[in-house]
Amino acid sequence: MEAIRINNGIYTGSAGRKSLFDLEVPARWNKGLVIFVHGFMGFKDWGAWNLVQSYFVSHGFAFAKFNLTHNGGTPTQGIDFPDEEAFAQNTYSYEVADIAYFRSHIATLVHAEATFLIGHSRGGGDVILHAKQVQTDKIALWASISDIGSRFPTGPELEAWKHSGIRTILNGRTRQHLPQHYSLYQDFIDNEHSLTIESAIKALPIPILVIHGDKDSSVSIAEGEALASWSQTKLEVIPSADHVFGASHPWEKPALPEHLLAVCERTLNFFNQ
Repeated sequence: MEAIRINNGIYTGSAGRKSLFDLEVPARWNKGLVIFVHGFMGFKDWGAWNLVQSYFVSHGFAFAKFNLTHNGGTPTQGIDFPDEEAFAQNTYSYEVADIAYFRSHIATLVHAEATFLIGHSRGGGDVILHAKQVQTDKIALWASISDIGSRFPTGPELEAWKHSGIRTILNGRTRQHLPQHYSLYQDFIDNEHSLTIESAIKALPIPILVIHGDKDSSVSIAEGEALASWSQTKLEVIPSADHVFGASHPWEKPALPEHLLAVCERTLNFFNQ
């Protein structure tokens, strides 16, 4: 078959919102499709994610990555967070639904025999929750969260958020004070049963890979240990690795950072088993 490459294609996801995606299929395709889901304050072109795509494509896999619809990007500007109102409207339910919307769109373009999902950070939690709803062959969790509820404020801070309806959080790189509507928390309360990562991963009958760096200061390795325990698998630890496995944004080097390459190698072996 001929190779396929789509950069900045458009799909329609949650609330009818359009967002960007990339798809690459090698000429010698093994019929496996890898879908990558970014994390909180992330996007498909962050850091070295393009090199992750190239790595898997060079080993015979089709690879797709996309922006979640309410990550703050737009169909014309997919990097960083130009649409703060969309960011403010985001919910976990939107993110999980976006994966299903995106998979349906990709299925109109390529017909894979096996679908593998990679979720980084919050994207790992999204992948777990999605895989409980939609048949998936394997999932790989990179520095994944293990819980949603504990990430919300409590006490007076929560009450103040409820009273005002909005709060802001600082993005340390862009220095934006990004807004979040209280509906983010309300969505979790209303849908807690379907947004509980522990029960979802315990119910998954598929192979699961859990990878975490032991120097992760954003998501504790204890969360990786919990995910590995719940899924009855071994936690793959990357020694001295941080939350993004040595990458940063922008990433202008031609090769993957050492820790992220190790993550890709272990994930490739897992998908090939």
